[in-house]
Amino acid sequence: MIMKLNGIMKKIWLFSTLFLCIYLPSRGQKHSDDPKTAVERLKKDIPELMKKADVPGMSVALIHDGKLVYNAVFGVTNAATQKPVTSETVFEAASLSKPVFAYGVLKLVDEGKLNLDTPLNKYLGNNYDVVDDPRINLITARRVLSHTSGFPNWRDNDHTKTLLIHFTPGEKWSYSGEGMVYLSRVVEKITGLSLEDFMQKMVLQPLGMGSSSYIWQDRYDSLKAYRHDAIGDTSGRWQPPGGHAQAVKEGGNAAASLSTNATDYAKFIIAVLNGTGLKKATWDQMLTPQIRVTEKYPPLAWGLGIGLETMPGETYFWHWGDNGDGKAYVTAAVSRKDAVVYFANSANGLSITREILADAFGVTEGSEALHPAVANLGYERYNSPSRVLFKSILEKGAPQALATYREQTNKDTAQKINETAMNTLGYSLLRFKKLDDAIEVFRQNTVDFPSSYNTWDSFAEAYMNKGDKALAIKYYERSVELNPANENGKEQLKKLRQ
Repeated sequence: MIMKLNGIMKKIWLFSTLFLCIYLPSRGQKHSDDPKTAVERLKKDIPELMKKADVPGMSVALIHDGKLVYNAVFGVTNAATQKPVTSETVFEAASLSKPVFAYGVLKLVDEGKLNLDTPLNKYLGNNYDVVDDPRINLITARRVLSHTSGFPNWRDNDHTKTLLIHFTPGEKWSYSGEGMVYLSRVVEKITGLSLEDFMQKMVLQPLGMGSSSYIWQDRYDSLKAYRHDAIGDTSGRWQPPGGHAQAVKEGGNAAASLSTNATDYAKFIIAVLNGTGLKKATWDQMLTPQIRVTEKYPPLAWGLGIGLETMPGETYFWHWGDNGDGKAYVTAAVSRKDAVVYFANSANGLSITREILADAFGVTEGSEALHPAVANLGYERYNSPSRVLFKSILEKGAPQALATYREQTNKDTAQKINETAMNTLGYSLLRFKKLDDAIEVFRQNTVDFPSSYNTWDSFAEAYMNKGDKALAIKYYERSVELNPANENGKEQLKKLRQ
């Protein structure tokens, strides 16, 4: 059963054809049918991209015609120790955990133990962490897997027991890790197994994913890649403080805790592409749009546990993973059975997604239009003007880097960084304790966007962090003058004047 479309969704469907005509003009899009060419491109480009994007380590796999044709590792697991990535190294799958869990849930559906459209609280026997909200009766496995449950991505406070429903389930698409965790509790109740045991039994072992687990394994002490921040420095790695014993007790997180690598994950992708392990009708539903995601990009939809790009002549399934300083991405062409997946131990791992997809699928033109999911996610590219300025500041200091930036933008206004990106750059420098550099960046933003209260608010915050009370007050006053509704500015002024 496919969810009925509400009024907004009908409008999206109505304009989809028009959008595709505008967004996908005939621009010589070409796909390589020769995987050797794709492999050569990946081999050549990945090391260079990693260097430019400050990505220390990666694991990559390429699938052609439903078969693994290339898997490779690059770089190091830890920038501090320079320990190399090997074929045994495991990375954080982050949200790439979700599609694998969804596949396991659909196998349970095939066994007749779970109905996609039965309210989940009927299986659980209670209303989970939802308090006094009858809309819990509308949350089904279908709505969780299509991200229409009404739950937030994560509750505001990890220690808060209560979980709020933000809209009527089924009304719209809204990404939710909480929904996946709720569904995993139902699966545990139905099967009597922990999440890890269920996933090992239903998915990981049958597919031969021997390196993968939803909980910490003792072997990961030596095999797990470390996370790295935006400048490529090691920032630690997730592992339970109590080791394997505590991991077993915690049971894992269906939405985010899978540890794996590209070779293992490729086995899952191949299973989905070939329809292995699921009944045909169930497989069809997994890859059928249940809900459209955004009006801006009408081809984007969500199936059951997986994102979809419904493009002319081809449907792609895709997903991204983001655990902060660890990233991952997968895209697969359903009819051609071609795919690429990669894992990166870096905050910048998704800054090179467009290039990886172009290499893998052989698109010579129009790659932006071919994969609107990447554009919709909106991650900063490794060679964006703000990223280039950021690296220049780290190398030369803000005064010199900004002087060069002003010269360039006077000649080419297209290189001018917008207000939001410049503000984000300033806060990145604050985070890396580059306070004086951050002040100069915020100053530049007030010059470029003098009428924005937010630029002055950030400028004032930087001076407050520096301990310059007079200038902090001066610039907060300017911010509040521009926007009398700026409650943060008024609150900070109150504190500074005490």
